[in-house]
Formats: sequence, C-alpha cells, structure tokens
Amino acid sequence: MDIVLRASAMFFLLYALLRLLGKRELGQMTPFELVLLVVMGDLIQQGVTHNDFSLTGALLAIVTFAFWALTLSWATYLFPRLKNLLEGHPRVVVKQGEIIRDNLHRDRLTADEIESEMRLAGIAHISDVEWAILEPQGKISFIKRSEGASRQRDADDGAV
Repeated sequence: MDIVLRASAMFFLLYALLRLLGKRELGQMTPFELVLLVVMGDLIQQGVTHNDFSLTGALLAIVTFAFWALTLSWATYLFPRLKNLLEGHPRVVVKQGEIIRDNLHRDRLTADEIESEMRLAGIAHISDVEWAILEPQGKISFIKRSEGASRQRDADDGAV
C-alpha cells in the first residue's frame, strides 16, 4: 500500500511540474530539458519504489501511474469543464500577421521559434499568417491569410 501512496503522490507532483514547464513538444525541447526529464524519471522511480526492487513493487507503481492517467483522461472526457484545467487551452500567438507578445511570454516562446515553425509549415512571411495557435499539446497550428490579403500585401510592398 505504501508504494501506491508514493506513486500517487509522485504522479500528481510530476503532472503539476509538467504543466508548469509549459507547452513544448519533445522536438522543441532543449537538450537540457530532455536530460532534465530523464533525470526526473530516475528520481521519481527512486522515490516511488524506495528500496523495494521486487517485481510486485514495480507493477504496483506502474499500475498506479496508469490508473491516474486513465482517471484524468476519463475525467476530461466526462466533464469538459475540467479539460482546460487539466490539459490547458489553445492560445493565439499570431493574429492577422501580428505576433501577440504577451501570449508568447506566457508560454515562454520566442518570435524566432514561431518563425521557425512557420517555415516548417511552408509559410515565408509573418504577414501571410491570419492565425497561429499554440495547441495544448505544444504544436502550433497556422491558418494562412486568403489570397486577396496576400495580394494586397504584395501591392503594398510594390511587388505586384
């Protein structure tokens, strides 16, 4: 029973820490952040199993983590109001070609990271973006401006 209580405590501590770390995908993490997660995993294992190296102890810890993950998943499904609290909500980071710096600051993103993701999405200019939305999973969704708006930008630049 001791392992189940420690695993539950560690699960919620880890959950809170990951929420505090922000919305970054694994591919967007710095090498330090990746190493930090690996080290945290080892420290959590030590805290959960303590000196119990038995198969039963390991199974209890794994089942406890799986139970809480499944419980939170079901809770967000059954009670949609919990979804924003437990998983976060999308945040607009570019609106009509303008970067919303306050929202970047909240999620510790830089304009360079947004521009890098734009290039990966095949978008050359920030002015070509109608909306860029940071999703709760860490991905950035881009919605391009309509052709008319792009042509107007080119005309304003004198490039028609």
